[in-house]
Amino acid sequence: MAAVKVLQILASGPLTTLQDLGRTGYGAFGVPPSGAVDAFSLRIGNLLVGNPDHTAGLEITLMGLRAKVLSEMVVAITGGDMQPLHNGRPLPMWEAALLNPGDTLSFQVAKTGCRSYLTVGGGFEAPKIMGSAATNLSTGFGGLDGRALKKGDLLASHSPHTHLGCAGNRLHGAMVPEYADNWRLRVIWGPQEPDFPQATKTRFLKDAFTVTSESDRTGIRLKGPLLPAKEGLPTSIISEGVVPGAIQVPGSGQPIILLGETVTGGYRKIATVISADLPWLGQIRPDHGVKFEAVTLSEAQKALQKREDTLNRLREQIGSHPICTQGTTP
Repeated sequence: MAAVKVLQILASGPLTTLQDLGRTGYGAFGVPPSGAVDAFSLRIGNLLVGNPDHTAGLEITLMGLRAKVLSEMVVAITGGDMQPLHNGRPLPMWEAALLNPGDTLSFQVAKTGCRSYLTVGGGFEAPKIMGSAATNLSTGFGGLDGRALKKGDLLASHSPHTHLGCAGNRLHGAMVPEYADNWRLRVIWGPQEPDFPQATKTRFLKDAFTVTSESDRTGIRLKGPLLPAKEGLPTSIISEGVVPGAIQVPGSGQPIILLGETVTGGYRKIATVISADLPWLGQIRPDHGVKFEAVTLSEAQKALQKREDTLNRLREQIGSHPICTQGTTP
């Protein structure tokens, strides 16, 4: 069946891109995973509208997206609260809503968080490169011609009408994430942790850092106490593979939390944000505060299982609705 045009972009905001869960397995070729920075919110949005977890949605940064609805469809908005409006009226978040042709959808300035995710039943149409439709801005491929959305863009979806029965699905109560201005991120020690003296490691866990305005989809730059390595060690190391959440300490002594747009790094990694907390990195914005808490590998695994349990409970909630489960993963 041919794709159906569902949205016309009237204003794109500072940065709106098409993202799914990213492309994995290509780091050896220098290709980063890209994908949604807050993958948890994207996955929830897709479940609400009856899509597989990995279906592409829109990642909206800070504010400003406005779009005209071109076809009857079901959408869900998750992640940071940009006070979304449907025809000028507040649109509930974390809930699947029915939109009609001619309607308008708009996002104001983020009240909490940094990124919102817009999913549509049937997903957004985009060619897959290396198994993913994720936009990689630095290399210019994926998504919509490898770039951010702009005014006049038309977005299409496959069979949005088959998902209309998903309207009303919602994430309930305590399952909805809460975003604050000060974050506590759990970490496990990184591969170069022995290169840092105990005083540095103590400072890393005890003191608070502030997110700088230089942060982007490549990494979150922090400002705070210096984190020097042991005396006599060179500033950098031989470049090696990195993962999202790795915390590099360059010669400046100011840490950088790497995100999904890089695959190698030549600075020491003092620690790595645990997988369960990676989605929060997508909601941290400049001037927010960050503190770190070291946990064991066992504690990290339990935290990840707890997060996955939230997704599984949502699948159970909508499990009695055949239209909305036809595309979801078991």
